[in-house]
Amino acid sequence: MNRITFTIALLLLPVAPSHKIPVGTVIPVMLSSSLNAAKDKPDSKLEARVMQEITLPSGVKIREGARILGHTVSVSKGAPGSSIVVKFNAIQDEGNRIPVTTGLLAVASMAFVSDAQRPVSVNSDLGPDTQWVTRQVGGDIVKRGWGKVFASGGIEGRWMGGSSVAIKLTPNAQAGCSGGPGYEHEQAVWIFSSAACGTYGLSDVKIASSGVTKPIGEIGLSSDRNINIRGGSGWLLIVAGQSSEDAE
Repeated sequence: MNRITFTIALLLLPVAPSHKIPVGTVIPVMLSSSLNAAKDKPDSKLEARVMQEITLPSGVKIREGARILGHTVSVSKGAPGSSIVVKFNAIQDEGNRIPVTTGLLAVASMAFVSDAQRPVSVNSDLGPDTQWVTRQVGGDIVKRGWGKVFASGGIEGRWMGGSSVAIKLTPNAQAGCSGGPGYEHEQAVWIFSSAACGTYGLSDVKIASSGVTKPIGEIGLSSDRNINIRGGSGWLLIVAGQSSEDAE
């Protein structure tokens, strides 16, 4: 499906009323498709799944399992290195289309996502998972038996069952996340830490452009090798301002 056909398909879906997602809203997702610079082409379809329920200020909820749709903007491959720019356009939730423009705070490999959902202690898996102690991507500790999450700097969050966590974001300027809208209240972060920023388990991949600043919504990834991010990877997205494409 080319981009024109894909865009028309999105437009044919009903737009959910009063579902505008505020700038700064975090959307934790798992990539359903994969990204491979050696195979992908511009305007290829991209899809991910929302991994934790998100409550908007209006009271409307984006359910866990909703789809977020996007496409590749550009793909570059050479000797050596590669780069991919992607953009997410809309959330499809129970037949409704919610326009969205996102940036990227952090991305974690499938292995890191899996590790964050296992107990820290090997013997812990002998007990109920409601008593596990787990470690988020980025280092925060979840003590499920207490219903709490502990981050550096004394910040505490809430464990909400399963892999759902709510906590305030912590600026991490050194890694490239300097703060802004959305850092003043608890957010749904799934398996990510309060200060998660950059790439985890993808040592050769860097976030070249977050999409939070211009060009808004264009998430650029680069590597001195071939970029190959498999489905099952975790992405911590954050709603950015309106892009020029949206304004048109």
